[in-house]
Amino acid sequence: MARGAIDYGRMVEQALRTVVRDVLRRLATEGLPPPHHFYITFRTADPGVEMPDYLRERYPVEMTIVLQHQYWDLEVDDQGMAVTLSFNDVPQRLRIPFHAIKVFADPGAEFGLQFTLEPDIVPLPAPAAEKKPAAAAKPAEGEPPAGGAEIVALDRFRKK
Repeated sequence: MARGAIDYGRMVEQALRTVVRDVLRRLATEGLPPPHHFYITFRTADPGVEMPDYLRERYPVEMTIVLQHQYWDLEVDDQGMAVTLSFNDVPQRLRIPFHAIKVFADPGAEFGLQFTLEPDIVPLPAPAAEKKPAAAAKPAEGEPPAGGAEIVALDRFRKK
């Protein structure tokens, strides 16, 4: 990009990642009101992703988790989220930086975001809210359901 050019696509994606952060902060402090539940697809090889080696071997490129019924100790900070999920009845702690998230969907609200740019790894702006852990999503290994949530793909707004 030419010097002085404004990279609107990157700016919009970073702003939308703050939406994901703010929603997850609300989940951590207030719990999960029905019908909301979240599908989060993330790149497993991105810097800062922490997960057990056997899961990274099984999902070397990306993985989808669901925050709905069985999740514990959700923590959200300016850089990402950490959550404990059960895999084959064994609790495992995952740390997912916001820059690693590819898809965030809430089928209960028919809402979704798809991040298509390779992110610059920069911190999100800090909000005024505090973080508090919450309880209770079940991991999912598939993609978000085809029907229901509308995924907003930002590449349709980009100049080709």
